[in-house]
Amino acid sequence: MLFERIYDEDLSQASYLIGCQAKGEALVVDGRRDIAVYQALAEKNGMKIVAAAETHIHADYLSGTRELAAATGAAIYVSGEGGADWQYGFDGTRLYDGDSFALGNITIRALHTPGHTPEHLSFLVTDGAFSDQAGYLLSGDFVFSGDLGRPDLLDEAAGGIDTRFAGASQLFASLRDKFLTLPDYVQVHPAHGAGSACGKALGSIPSSTVGYERLYAWWGPYLDANDEAGFIAELLDGQPDAHAYFARMKRENREGPAVMGTRKPLTELNTADVAGGLASDTFTFVDTRSSTNVHQGTVTRSLNVPAGKSVASFGAWVVDPETDHNPLVLLADGQEQAQEMWDHLVRVGIDNVAGYVTGIDGLPQFTPELVQPADLAEFNAAMVLDVRNRTEHTAGHIPGSSQLSGGRVMWHLDELPAQGRIVTYCQSGVRNSVAASALRRAGYDVVELDGSYAAWAAEQQESVPVS
Repeated sequence: MLFERIYDEDLSQASYLIGCQAKGEALVVDGRRDIAVYQALAEKNGMKIVAAAETHIHADYLSGTRELAAATGAAIYVSGEGGADWQYGFDGTRLYDGDSFALGNITIRALHTPGHTPEHLSFLVTDGAFSDQAGYLLSGDFVFSGDLGRPDLLDEAAGGIDTRFAGASQLFASLRDKFLTLPDYVQVHPAHGAGSACGKALGSIPSSTVGYERLYAWWGPYLDANDEAGFIAELLDGQPDAHAYFARMKRENREGPAVMGTRKPLTELNTADVAGGLASDTFTFVDTRSSTNVHQGTVTRSLNVPAGKSVASFGAWVVDPETDHNPLVLLADGQEQAQEMWDHLVRVGIDNVAGYVTGIDGLPQFTPELVQPADLAEFNAAMVLDVRNRTEHTAGHIPGSSQLSGGRVMWHLDELPAQGRIVTYCQSGVRNSVAASALRRAGYDVVELDGSYAAWAAEQQESVPVS
């Protein structure tokens, strides 16, 4: 059996390619939309992708299941559990608790493990060439290394009302009745790692075992004591902010993400054409440099989405393709980098990219305004806005500041003052620069706190006299 984990550091998301080497058949579980990585891996191992499956309706990225099926002819397997409100809107084989399908000598059995979402499945994998017993569990967003999938996302991102309590109770039952009935040796392979907003304390270890989680996960003592109330209280306490774009991901994944098909390579655009498009507001410019560079001068009304591992995450903070219809123009050092950034963006449904430029000369420019920490107290601001997560804000913040995380601010503009200057900050300045650029584009008068909270805290320490 071939077992490969494909990890996206941007979204802290893991997908899996499982292959029967005897039959040359492969399955992709929880795949993303830029599918070339799976096709290349299958080809490298002399396999054909014949199936694509999902553990649940994802909230943090767009599924590539339909994309894979369109490109390879793969059969689709999705959950049929969860009731009428949680049925997929596209064709595919519906799996229910205990159902199984074969992949050559490999058997995949579905376990209904609700809690994170009502329809959630986990997949038990048996390598028939080696054993007649299951040895692997693809746990999706049910069990992570050291943590569990959060049950409050339906409230936070899908319009639910107090569904978190029922979800938490379902998680307790799923652990008790499904997970802990498995042999300790079963390997657990989750769909996310550290950094994901799908849990509050995910470990960075890529896999675990049933036995290890039983003994050492925070939830183990609650299950041992059958303390459901204590379990629910700890599970729900301190969950991070859910990004607003999660609601769109839920809707599109349930209905079925649009199939892109073969995408033409991005091309370099003429600077004069881009300048014209910016003047007529038919292009949106994306400055992909660091906040340090952006603060020295950037393109007027541009969005700052730094190149690197967080392009999808930050892109989805500031671009809503349901309302923002302008094609994006990316600043890149060449075609390869531009193409890589586009791959990241399509993972969150930002498909409309016109091309790229390699510099900003010849484009309208301005320099973002900064306020120094030492001057903040005297600065005339209508609001000081903390764009960090609420848990960070609770741990320490600038007195009088309001909190609205960068992943939510553009969907909650009604919480901002209609007039006056807004001073924004995060921890070091990166998230702040992203959020501030979107607010400026929306017409707000934004001044960024230079060095953000870290610089302000250091200033406070330096200003305390030594006795």
